[in-house]
Amino acid sequence: MKFRRKPRETIDINLASLIDVVFILLLFFVVTTTFTRETQLRVDLPEAVSGSPAEDQQVKQLDVAINAEGVFSVNNRILPKNDLATLMEAMQKESNGDTNMPLSISADGKTQHQSVITAMDAAGKLGFSHLRMTTVEAAPKS
Repeated sequence: MKFRRKPRETIDINLASLIDVVFILLLFFVVTTTFTRETQLRVDLPEAVSGSPAEDQQVKQLDVAINAEGVFSVNNRILPKNDLATLMEAMQKESNGDTNMPLSISADGKTQHQSVITAMDAAGKLGFSHLRMTTVEAAPKS
C-alpha cells in the first residue's frame, strides 16, 4: 500500500494580464471623463422689494412676540399668563376669528423652544394658515 501523496502542482498567478486590464480601464475613464471647474453653484434667490408703509397696502397682521423669559405678547399687549389657553384667547380676540389673517411669531434668540412650540400649537388649534416665524437677537447692552 502506498500512502504517499502525490505532489501538488504549484499555482501560478500571472499578474501581467491583470495589470493590462487595470491600465485599460484607467485609460478608458481618463479619456471619457470630462472635468469642469465650478467654484460655486448658481442659485436663483427670491427678491423682496420694500416700499414705504404708505405705498404698501395696509394688511392687518397678528403679531405674537416671545421674549427671552418666555412672556407672550399679542400685537404689543403683554399677556398676564404664559399658557396655551390665554394665548389662544388673546389671538382669537385680536384676529376677530379671521384665520386667513397673516400670523407672525417672533421669538428672542434665547427663548426656550417650548414657548415657541406653544405659540405654534395655538396657531394650529385656531386654524391659522399663513404663518411666519422669525428670530430676533437681543440688542447688545451698552
